Amino acid sequence: MDKRIKADLYRYNKLNGFSGFLKGMRIQGFKYVFFLRIANRNNKYSPKGFISRLILHWLGYRYGFRINPKAKIGKGLYLGHFGTVLIGNSVIGANCNIGHNVTIGQIPTDRIIKLPILGDKVWVGIGCVIVGNIKIGSNVFISPNTFVNFDVPSNSTVIGNPARIVRMKKNPVEGYINNVIE
Repeated sequence: MDKRIKADLYRYNKLNGFSGFLKGMRIQGFKYVFFLRIANRNNKYSPKGFISRLILHWLGYRYGFRINPKAKIGKGLYLGHFGTVLIGNSVIGANCNIGHNVTIGQIPTDRIIKLPILGDKVWVGIGCVIVGNIKIGSNVFISPNTFVNFDVPSNSTVIGNPARIVRMKKNPVEGYINNVIE
């Protein structure tokens, strides 16, 4: 098992080892991320890549997740709840939490695809939409039902629709992102 999968597994109640892996495969978020990592690592025309994408597609219908296998996702991704998570070809840092009903996507303009980039330790609340050619720094708390289409500096709290930065403190995600692997 590679380091990213071990980190993903650890984020779910500090699971590790073979028995932890078996427990993790009963958790919707980890099961989907596991096959996403395999699909991401293998060519889509290889047998392993084809089968993992087939399973990923099936799990997507079953749980409501749609994450592009080309997305660059750091270790320790945590999908806390199953149901409607759409992530396009984006860049997401390590130890991020993503709630349900979240859309993270790109805006194609002038034949140039512009991707959102999320830093490390970003907590994305339920119902958030993050779109465009934006950069979200590390240690950012994005509250539920927030629409973000502008750059967000590190150590920020973002709230509202349209989004606004309401306060800056050293670590706004403290207590929200648990079981972090450095």
